[in-house]
Amino acid sequence: MVDGVRCWIIRGGTSKGVYLKESDLPRDPAERDARILAIFGSPDRRQIDGLGGADPLTSKVCIVGPPPEAHPGCHLSYTFGQVEIDEPYVDYHSLCGNLTAGVAAFAIWENMVRPTEPMTEVRIYNTNLDAVLIAEVPVAGGRPLEKGDYAIPGVPGRGAKITLNLAGTAGKSAGGLLPTGNAVDRLEVRGFGGIDASLLDVGNAHVFIRAADVGLKGSETAAEIDADRGLADLLERIRGAAAAAMGMVETAEEAKARTPATPILGMIAPPQDYRNVLGGGVVRAEETDLTARLMFMQQMHKTYAGTSTVCTGVAAKIPGTIVHAAARQGIEDRLETRIGHPAGVIETESVVVPEGNGYRVERATVGRTARRIMEGYVFPPDRAA
Repeated sequence: MVDGVRCWIIRGGTSKGVYLKESDLPRDPAERDARILAIFGSPDRRQIDGLGGADPLTSKVCIVGPPPEAHPGCHLSYTFGQVEIDEPYVDYHSLCGNLTAGVAAFAIWENMVRPTEPMTEVRIYNTNLDAVLIAEVPVAGGRPLEKGDYAIPGVPGRGAKITLNLAGTAGKSAGGLLPTGNAVDRLEVRGFGGIDASLLDVGNAHVFIRAADVGLKGSETAAEIDADRGLADLLERIRGAAAAAMGMVETAEEAKARTPATPILGMIAPPQDYRNVLGGGVVRAEETDLTARLMFMQQMHKTYAGTSTVCTGVAAKIPGTIVHAAARQGIEDRLETRIGHPAGVIETESVVVPEGNGYRVERATVGRTARRIMEGYVFPPDRAA
């Protein structure tokens, strides 16, 4: 056994991650990734020998370090890694908005920022996107609040609301809010033909398509979509074509190996009634402004990603996009957008203003909660040394 590595397990939003300090990991990137893979128990479909939960939403790492000199106003730096489950690979091309809430709370627990009651602003420099993220964390007694009345579909119970503003991430992943300059592009997809898509970059690079264009209503469950392997393969080919169109890879066929987490693919449809598969009951059309389903890491997302929430909200405010066309009339004149997903409804505040021939994002928020689950040491096997 190697020496124990200090770690925290924190549930942030609808994801759960292992939080490590940069100073506790090897400086060499290859050695660092080997250590992280061993901590998670990858590669192994069950991740039985580590802390990973055998699901993309629970196989995530947050590496926290000091703020960079180039960003003196930040309290810390944060690197997100999507840890592959059955491949020996850690993908650093994306950002997890959900776990960013946990990073903000972590910073206060670890005295990296001076707490101010009742609300502490935490400025986080994200290395993945070279962007500054701003979190507002409720505080009492010098510690982050965990109890509260804010509910997140897909998370049991309620908690204290942490507000994340990810406006600073616009264009950081793919070179522009609208990477191609177009509200809609026509993608040529191998074995399928042409399909309309809106390519946007807020939080992470995204590709939005009409659910109807791939034979869906948009209200299907994640299990129903995952069970159709032919559809899953088509969605990955569409995602690959979008990655190539945004310049993230040279060819669509490279996307799964080189950038498996992004772009995230969203399937969009107008508001409609459907069953809440996690919370029970029915999500009514009048409760939402649009219906959406996500593909993340070659699987359907069981809820809705934090970065996808802000990107979808911004897309809804830009005339001509597939998201705007599916949303309720007048959505561009409202601050909030209500997104219906498999486990309920998530809201985001978006402010998008015209600038030159494009747009500037001034606000792109998502409300999350976070809770410490474990603090202690993890003992990776000797092969990680």
